[in-house]
Amino acid sequence: MESKVLLIEDDPITARSVELILTSHNMICDTAHIGTEGLEIAKIHDYDLIILDLVLPDVDGYEVLLRLRAAKVQAPVLILSGLTSPEKKIRGFSIGADDYLTKPFDKEELVARIKAIIRRSKGLSDSTIRFDKVVINLDAKSVEVEGKPLKLTNSEYTILHLLALRKGTVVSKEMFLNHLYRGREEPDVKIIDVFVCKLRKKLSDASGGVNYIETVWGRGHMLKDIEPCDTNN
Repeated sequence: MESKVLLIEDDPITARSVELILTSHNMICDTAHIGTEGLEIAKIHDYDLIILDLVLPDVDGYEVLLRLRAAKVQAPVLILSGLTSPEKKIRGFSIGADDYLTKPFDKEELVARIKAIIRRSKGLSDSTIRFDKVVINLDAKSVEVEGKPLKLTNSEYTILHLLALRKGTVVSKEMFLNHLYRGREEPDVKIIDVFVCKLRKKLSDASGGVNYIETVWGRGHMLKDIEPCDTNN
């Protein structure tokens, strides 16, 4: 399921940059350019995370955060600010922020922090995805099958990660391409079939012949639900 993020940021360049980063990582991003607008949106809709600037044209970010918590808005808040002093950070944490990242920021660090906050808020702090005999470690970007490391290329890992996040649903080849190349010049969609074929074989060899990936012709590929063996028969 896609994560929904509310960005409260008045600077149009920063706002557009964050929007592009989040959408390239398959997140939905709504943007408010003033604090009061952000407050009203946050009260109406449920978000997985709120990214909050501290210097806003109508009301400062600290006041926005205080009002969010007073209104019982439970979404975790990541402060994204050019204010770098320890006192500013401490104040943010003391009134309810979950994390604080200073500008200018590294886009990969921003994404990593967002994902970590959302995982914690949903009780997924161990940052792993498990299915049948397979364990994907999201932090290490590694895969184990029956406790043994499985060597994958970056493309194969990315495809498996995307399939695991959408287990039981078909992922289109176009979505794979977007996830792999993120707007860079993309090869023909047929390359996805090649990657999936190699990934399927590696998983099968490591698991004793289990076929985890189903191809839905004309639509894409899907990570199947593997039924446990019935030991009573």
